[in-house]
Amino acid sequence: MTPNGDALRSIREARGLSLRRLADLIERTPGYLSRIERNLQPAGEETLRRCADVLNVPLGAITRETP
Repeated sequence: MTPNGDALRSIREARGLSLRRLADLIERTPGYLSRIERNLQPAGEETLRRCADVLNVPLGAITRETP
């Protein structure tokens, strides 16, 4: 499962959440989340699930499936 950093950032911003606030809510560091949003670092499934739960979106909205 590969994160779609652009989608994650877009949804987070649409929800009015700062990077720091989302990081706090998912119990991760802002730096880690920033690297995911910039597509510089992969994210574990648990992290992606936490993001989806907090953002109230389906998991598929913030991931991109690779063939």
